[in-house]
Amino acid sequence: MQLKRLELHGYRNFSHLELATGAGVNILIGPNAQGKTNLLEAIHVLALTKSHRTSKDRELIGWNESAARLKAEVERRHGTAALELQLSAQGKKAKVNGLEQRKLSGFVGTLNVVLFAPEDLDIVKGAPGVRRRFMDMEIGQVHPGYLYDSHQYQKILQQRNNYLKATDVSRASAEMLEVWNEQLAQCGVKMMQRRQNFIYQLQRWAEKIHAGITNGTEQLTVEYKPSFGGGDAAALQDQSSLLQQFMLKLTQGKDQEFRRGTTLVGPHRDDLAFAINGKDVQTFGSQGQQRTAALSLKLAELELMREEIGEYPLLLLDDVLSELDQERQTQLIETFQSRVQTFITTTGLESVNMSKLKDAAIYHVRNGSVLA
Repeated sequence: MQLKRLELHGYRNFSHLELATGAGVNILIGPNAQGKTNLLEAIHVLALTKSHRTSKDRELIGWNESAARLKAEVERRHGTAALELQLSAQGKKAKVNGLEQRKLSGFVGTLNVVLFAPEDLDIVKGAPGVRRRFMDMEIGQVHPGYLYDSHQYQKILQQRNNYLKATDVSRASAEMLEVWNEQLAQCGVKMMQRRQNFIYQLQRWAEKIHAGITNGTEQLTVEYKPSFGGGDAAALQDQSSLLQQFMLKLTQGKDQEFRRGTTLVGPHRDDLAFAINGKDVQTFGSQGQQRTAALSLKLAELELMREEIGEYPLLLLDDVLSELDQERQTQLIETFQSRVQTFITTTGLESVNMSKLKDAAIYHVRNGSVLA
């Protein structure tokens, strides 16, 4: 997969940009606050229709602009696709090869990316919400239908929470609550099964990659931790049993949920657990081990996506090489070299092991402009 051309209009600090990109490694160099990360973010938005930095689309639109327009030409193994995404106060409009998509899930998946930024360390050591977002973003790229289920789940969850907050348990309608419970459980079970399958496959790659980085001295495990039912893969595959468990948990927790005004079980409470040689990395791992686990996870994503879609996604490295020591940087470069189209942001080439990079295209970013 290759991004051949990128065009931005009214996006963040880029009033107008047309950029032809290199097939291999593309290095975006320049001082902070000039637009390097904005460029990577734009590619991410074209892949997923949402930013990794903000949930507010208005922040993506230039200061004096009413809308932002992003366009790309993407070459895939089965042909070339033209992408166009418009962001405005009225919402998003997405086109693939000139045809407007009624649902954004018809747009997502045309361009696939793996993003690695310093804040991705929080996947290992941060709050559970960071890990849930990680799962949702990555699964959605290879299974766009998951995004629909996730969106439906959030809508039902909000309606159910509003009912819990506004109603006293003594006056609650059992019939209405049963409707919310059934709808929530049906969407939630689909999400849980997708998450379990994704983490199971990711674990296979992450374990192998991590062993390579650490010369076989460390074994990394990644485990899906649903809010109920444990992480047993076989149990999670039984949709009927899982649905019954979900409904039972919602019924059993009714009184407590009304007291707290919120839903206490479901995918919105799921988590991931990371262990190295059997010890919890989040609690007991050193910073170096946490970095290596995060790096292994991102490299595993590359391989998993290749397995799922038949080709490598783009790799976006946002100021991350300076965060890695020489050994980890070399491991990362050797993984993507000559295989994955890569975009790297950096404030200076001294932080990049250029001896390991071959034929990199270098672009200088200054105040919303890019010079080759």
